[in-house]
Amino acid sequence: MTSTTTGKTPGIELLSRRWRTDDPARMIGRGHPVGDFLEAYDWKVIGERIGFLRLSCHLPEQVRNPKGDLFGGFTPTYADLVAVFTGRAGRRQHSPQSWLNTASLRVDYFAPIRGDFLIESEVLHRTGRTQHVQIRFLGESDRLLAICHATIIEQKTEGEA
Repeated sequence: MTSTTTGKTPGIELLSRRWRTDDPARMIGRGHPVGDFLEAYDWKVIGERIGFLRLSCHLPEQVRNPKGDLFGGFTPTYADLVAVFTGRAGRRQHSPQSWLNTASLRVDYFAPIRGDFLIESEVLHRTGRTQHVQIRFLGESDRLLAICHATIIEQKTEGEA
């Protein structure tokens, strides 16, 4: 998304206004392209602190395979979106100052993801601009359905060395 007048991508502060929500029970509002596809505006935040999110999620029709389970290729999409928001968890009331980019993402599957599920995501390690995030997909009784590991890197802001 590039501005036609400047040729530059709008800053994170400006873009994030489109999907920000003041509702503490919601991670994201409408307006984020990936969040809207996953219907993340309907997820509930059931736990949050700095570097940690616990979310109650559902499976929209567009991410289901023919059997009705989460199509495996969309698992990283959930993980990527949640990892970036986990990097900002506990500070969502502040406008983001820089982009967080996913440098790597690994997924391990243990059981099909069906219907409603939980995502528990936590920054395990932070060094400088780099964060290592673990994203766990949980079923009934917190049964581990899938686990993801993401490396997130905070971009330098304009003018920063």
